[in-house]
Amino acid sequence: MSAVIVGSGFAGIGIAIQLKKHGVHDFVILEQAGDVGGVWRDNTYPGCACDVPSHLYSFSFEFNPDWTREYGPQREIYAYLRRCADKYDLRQHIRFNDRVERCIYDERHASWTVHTQSGRAYSAQFLLNGMGGLSRPALPSIPGLETFQGAAFHSARWNHDYDLKGKRVAVIGTGASAIQFVPGIIDQVAHVDIYQRSAPWVVPKEDGDIPAYRRAAFGAMPWLQKAARERYYWTAESRIFAFVKRPELLERFGERRAREYLEAEVQDPELRAKITPDYRMGCKRILLSNDWYAAITRDHVDVLTSGISHVTEGGVVDRDGVERPVDAIIFGTGFEAQNPVPAGAIVGRDGKDLATCWGKTPRAYKGTTVAGFPNLFLLGGPNTGIGHTSMIYMLESQFTYVLDAITSMKERRVRAIEVRQEHQDAYNERVQAKSATTVWGQGCRGWYYNADGVNTALWPDFTFHFRRQLKEFDAVAYHQEALRPGEDVRTLWVRTPDGETEVAHGLSA
Repeated sequence: MSAVIVGSGFAGIGIAIQLKKHGVHDFVILEQAGDVGGVWRDNTYPGCACDVPSHLYSFSFEFNPDWTREYGPQREIYAYLRRCADKYDLRQHIRFNDRVERCIYDERHASWTVHTQSGRAYSAQFLLNGMGGLSRPALPSIPGLETFQGAAFHSARWNHDYDLKGKRVAVIGTGASAIQFVPGIIDQVAHVDIYQRSAPWVVPKEDGDIPAYRRAAFGAMPWLQKAARERYYWTAESRIFAFVKRPELLERFGERRAREYLEAEVQDPELRAKITPDYRMGCKRILLSNDWYAAITRDHVDVLTSGISHVTEGGVVDRDGVERPVDAIIFGTGFEAQNPVPAGAIVGRDGKDLATCWGKTPRAYKGTTVAGFPNLFLLGGPNTGIGHTSMIYMLESQFTYVLDAITSMKERRVRAIEVRQEHQDAYNERVQAKSATTVWGQGCRGWYYNADGVNTALWPDFTFHFRRQLKEFDAVAYHQEALRPGEDVRTLWVRTPDGETEVAHGLSA
């Protein structure tokens, strides 16, 4: 069995570790950057941290007793992933600085050929896509932006060479990234204009240092850390009841807590009115912060809600026609979650392009496989996202399913599997039916839903229900293509830019 893994974030690193644990060593990880880490390598903006407790936002098979804070800062999560790669000797499998450009399914050999920027072509039986939905920054289309003479960058591509000291800065967006980096730059800049499209619900972040004695205890007695992880998991999971079963509880208890926090932190009634959400709590991502309100109430900060008309060489013009001069524009505008796969990047059976097949509505079976794309597994695919607990839990559920599928194929001498269209359709109908009664489907438009009002991102139920349905590979839902007489599964091959083949072909007669 052979595989090409795309990406070396939590998804890519995690599935690679599990492949090795199951005796599969014939794989390559293709990484466009110079190190592992995914979003935790790329997002280096001031204040970057996780909003899931550290002991839960990590692999269940690789505890880290050395977290220094309840919510892990970016540098520690990045270091954790690097340690995982080193401990399991993954770097020998990784090809760094080699961006995937096109993946094409070869029906004759039941394998995937992956072409990269370097000119190499990798071929293997399985394609495991771990790019993630938060890997491509979303930049708004603003008239005149190309004429701006100052610095302009996205929070996920932070320009550390640009000195913000004494500068006037425009921040576009008030989402999960902005509420972290604005407090991080507030003491450096001369002025900040924050352009808000919709106000977020914000609650205090129960963060703090983890004392050295607790870290020592976790290291000496791993069962203590396991118990802490279980406690964090069930505490987080209990909240989903209000999201999916009783949305009115969020209004009764969650909104009241958030409003009390807002009123305590923001004394100016005009500003408070601007930053009070006008939609039901939970409909968009609930944000955790202890310093957002303190930052935006500073004298040199303006929160603007009239929208942006255009950008000039030296400033931003709002829809009221007011131009505000700025030296830099920072985009806190999130990611291309509704377009996780670029057009032409993954081409399946009969030349089908995945992005074209999806259109505006990414869909998959159990968030993992797609009709028309044999031997392709999506890690963190459509409707696997969550807004209340750790994404790592969802990924590990997929790892189990993928490994069981691969093992089953080996035992049954199957060369290719492809989910049946009717099973995929029925699954997605159930997901959308569940979504309709949740808080996410009631009255607001966030990145969870596409332009047609379809939930393409979130899993609309308890996460243990997701894990239960991915506990084992359900072969009945798939077309299965048996190995041909005399055919055997061999290894992956790599064709170099000069045309040489470095190793044997993936399937041969």
